[in-house]
Amino acid sequence: MNDTIQSYIHPGLRAHLVGIGGVSMAPLAEVLHGRGIVVTGSDMHESQTVNHLRSLGIPVTIGHLPQSVEGADCIIRTAAVHDDNPEIAAALAAGIPVFERAQAWGAIMRHYRNALCVAGTHGKTTTTSMCTHIFLAAQRDPSVMIGGVLPVLGAGHRVGHGDTIILESCEYCNSFLSFFPTVAVILNVDADHLDFFKDLEDIKHSFRHFAQLVPEDGFVVADRDDPNTMDALKNLGRKMITFGLEEGDVHAANLTWENGFASFDIVAHGQHFTHAELSVPGVHNVRNALAAAAAALCLKVPAQAVEEGLEAFHGAGRRFEKKGEYHGAMVYDDYAHHPHELQALLSTAMGLGYQRVICAFQPHTYSRTHELFDDFVEVLKKPDLTILAEIYAAREQNTLGISSADLAAKIPGAEFCPTLEDVTARLRELARPGDLILTVGAGDIYLAGEALVNTPE
Repeated sequence: MNDTIQSYIHPGLRAHLVGIGGVSMAPLAEVLHGRGIVVTGSDMHESQTVNHLRSLGIPVTIGHLPQSVEGADCIIRTAAVHDDNPEIAAALAAGIPVFERAQAWGAIMRHYRNALCVAGTHGKTTTTSMCTHIFLAAQRDPSVMIGGVLPVLGAGHRVGHGDTIILESCEYCNSFLSFFPTVAVILNVDADHLDFFKDLEDIKHSFRHFAQLVPEDGFVVADRDDPNTMDALKNLGRKMITFGLEEGDVHAANLTWENGFASFDIVAHGQHFTHAELSVPGVHNVRNALAAAAAALCLKVPAQAVEEGLEAFHGAGRRFEKKGEYHGAMVYDDYAHHPHELQALLSTAMGLGYQRVICAFQPHTYSRTHELFDDFVEVLKKPDLTILAEIYAAREQNTLGISSADLAAKIPGAEFCPTLEDVTARLRELARPGDLILTVGAGDIYLAGEALVNTPE
């Protein structure tokens, strides 16, 4: 099917996007529009994004109406839209081809000389953002698609005119297998999305398949320190550049720390390449920076641009993002939703010199909480105080009968707050000077932190 969508990415043809206001659908609409395709769309709600698209001359209908697809040459849908959607049902009945969002991005990639695709269980958004800063510093005018807001872009995407497209590439539902990377970055391979994948071996197989999409003259960039990644990629038959803290084709030397922030030299193939001064904390971000530098090296980006780009990156939205202060306590928010991400975040936070670290965590999906329950219990023992909001359902129904209260019962001193209002109220009571308060999770827990810092004192 990937080949057939190619024939619809042509000027003058009409593509109708169902769910056009979505985080990676809106930039897709902009890119297609810029290529001369007649784009229309629909979404459930009015939004700033919808208004922006209309300002570009892209008509957007609110609501899913069967007549909206009339006259379209093809339909592109977001993953959340199924065959029973009125527009999709009407398109199928009329014989209009329906494609997935990932297939459309895959087709677009083929129009770029370089497609830098950043994959991995953790760190994708941050590393894609670092790559973006590096390519901007090199004045390569990249097109970009990120699963979060990057302050320098004021959005999660950028429509450039250079020969490079940089994409965050997600393994969920194997969507990244629709892509055509010329440089594939694999940051790590871990057990996650077990509502889709059977087990870790199934996940490794998917990442291997992704790496094999790279052409013979392309590159695979991989974490030498991660056994799962190395196992998944053994005997791959592609040019591979490894990165690691102390070993690998690209690695760190002379690593020093100041208040949780790293400075180090980047060594590439045994030679000093450049120096890095990171503006984001933690050892996990050293790894992300090395991955971004290795990818830049593959595409012949000058060392100076790598140094400038990494230093200019101060974090993506919801990645250790400062929200403000309350009662002398600093309030930060982070998207971590897997035990290993929590481990990296909390290890960093505990080393920043605060008197107490208070973590308000909202688990994301019942299946993930159930599958990784014991790991969550262990890592959530790390903070000085853990507050648990109820599980964020996302796409799921609670068929497992599980609650955050079950986690709280296993973690000494942890407290369960059934609603976000309860979380905010409890944080108000606890906050004192010298505290670091973290709101953590992939759902809407950030609202509790925002309500806290906006409380009149």
